Amino acid sequence: MDSRSPGDGIDQLNADVAWDTFDPAAYIDHNYRHLLAEDQEIVSVVRRHFSDHFRRNPGRRIAGIDVGAGANLYPALSMLPWCEEITLLDRSAANVGYLKSQVEGYDANWDQFWDVLCEDESYTALGDDPRVRFRQAVRVEKGDLFDLAGRRGHWSMGTMFFVAESLSTSHTEFQGAVESFMRALVPGAPFAAAFMEHSMGYSVGENHFPACDISESDVRESIEGYAGKLETRHIGQPNVVREGYSGMIVAWGLRDPDATAEDPAG
Repeated sequence: MDSRSPGDGIDQLNADVAWDTFDPAAYIDHNYRHLLAEDQEIVSVVRRHFSDHFRRNPGRRIAGIDVGAGANLYPALSMLPWCEEITLLDRSAANVGYLKSQVEGYDANWDQFWDVLCEDESYTALGDDPRVRFRQAVRVEKGDLFDLAGRRGHWSMGTMFFVAESLSTSHTEFQGAVESFMRALVPGAPFAAAFMEHSMGYSVGENHFPACDISESDVRESIEGYAGKLETRHIGQPNVVREGYSGMIVAWGLRDPDATAEDPAG
């Protein structure tokens, strides 16, 4: 699930966390009620990556997934021009409820993110109101990203924003989350992911949630064994969104076109 706010660094694993207490309204008010410069830069990077990829590789509409969608719609919006269906996967019942409430007509605060995407004609081609296409494409699913092992190679593009490092303090679980996401994509699939760098944990409303302390090199090392192409960028300054992190990292690229069931070791 998408997550970023302050905390005290309590050592927790994903299974120990009461994810159903996550407050999507409080999270949106703090993070997405207004477009932050950091998110504008991330959206711009992702827009260019996906638009450039599909200009070079046009074809039929495909299936996409946003892993740990949480209370953040802009990853799904970034995939909208190319997807027949977009799965929004999240473990929290509260977040699933929020996502389902947005399918028929999402809230106005997301229009400012769409405006950034519309700096490319691939998005403006959807017309004046992308809500129609969003309603047609989006499917909300309650589930655990670690259970994606049974659906390897299922989706043809994907996003995962502020999830892998924001579900526990464990580096093993961080790496496992990245692996689950990457293995869910078909060989050659374009992807984008974002991470909080050196996060100390975060609070949403009255509840604290854990985070894993990761660097840009950790992000690269976790992804590169599953990617045929990978780029990363550090974005923002420390403690702008909230206390207790040093910046954001965005990663984008393509699933390894020669991926096998045994990668990366194979």
